[in-house]
Amino acid sequence: MERIYFDNAATTQLDPVVLDAMLPYLTGKFGNPSSIYSFGRETRLAIETARKSVAKILHANPGEIFFTSGGTESSNTAINAAIKDLGCTHIITSPIEHHATLHTVECLHKRDGIALSYVNVLPSGHIDLAHLYDLLKGAEGKCLVTLMHANNEIGNMLDLWEVGEMCKEFNAIFHSDTVQTVGHYPFNLHKTNVHFITGAGHKFHGPKGVGILYINDSVKISPFIQGGSQERNMRAGTENLYGIVGFARALEMATESYEEHRRYISDLRMYMVEQLESHIPGVVFNGDLYGRSLYTVLNVSFPRTDKSEMILFNLDINGICASGGSACSSGASTGSHVISTLNNDPDLVAVRFSFSKNNTREEVDRVVAKLKELI
Repeated sequence: MERIYFDNAATTQLDPVVLDAMLPYLTGKFGNPSSIYSFGRETRLAIETARKSVAKILHANPGEIFFTSGGTESSNTAINAAIKDLGCTHIITSPIEHHATLHTVECLHKRDGIALSYVNVLPSGHIDLAHLYDLLKGAEGKCLVTLMHANNEIGNMLDLWEVGEMCKEFNAIFHSDTVQTVGHYPFNLHKTNVHFITGAGHKFHGPKGVGILYINDSVKISPFIQGGSQERNMRAGTENLYGIVGFARALEMATESYEEHRRYISDLRMYMVEQLESHIPGVVFNGDLYGRSLYTVLNVSFPRTDKSEMILFNLDINGICASGGSACSSGASTGSHVISTLNNDPDLVAVRFSFSKNNTREEVDRVVAKLKELI
């Protein structure tokens, strides 16, 4: 049975061209980048070339790009630094953030007594910006605003520029989890008032275990991980050399083909919407499907029946990979914190389908046919 993979928001398949770029650094070019002899110098050059490439694509300075193990480490670093180094005493976030953010701010609140406020989420799934303004206006002390660019479960997108300007007005630090959008959207960080953004290579056909943290030149922070002078004294530990090379190559490819892939994946997503509406009565789409929304994600609620309660399990048995929420918390059976915040309707069962350049209409047809049979 040929499997169908519709969970690209969890991770994507490594592109063969990216693997080819990585292979020399898994074999002959194996030197430690901190070594001063030729083996080290050639790998140091590869890392700095990757950094320059990433910076150019994001319209940032190379000195603002730091390589990490992924989005979770990057967000932890930024959020902790805002409290420890930048004088923030109040965190404003939303209840639908990724757990890399939510668990970090909850820890700081409980352990260190940092004030914590949650901005309201509108029925559409968008952040209530009027409420955010009120929270900033009424806050005592310096604020950290941490809000994701695109929600990983429903796809709703934040206006980074507008929130950045709001943070500027109140002298707040702004961190955005951009893991779902780096590699899928163009960025101009020179023109965006954001202090920290994050990225993860495996969301755009790069390798797992490598990410970036952008730290705006205007802020100075201390390392989250101690023990070495790597990444200009910002992140200790021998660099993930082949991961970094792969991250940059994947981002270059995603950028070169951005318009083509965006159109193709958007069309595929809307084709699935049409097919679901035609064949399955009572389907509901979560988030702002026709508005500001991530083109790779489609979150669908099906009427709850004896059959649909086991829908993910039955899809899996039939070789179809989808998710009920974030893969990062799939070990828990508590359901999606995002869906329960938006629409905690016990008569509906939510499934997230997420697409890549490798998916086809034929796969959509097969999935819809199987859903019809299962529901």
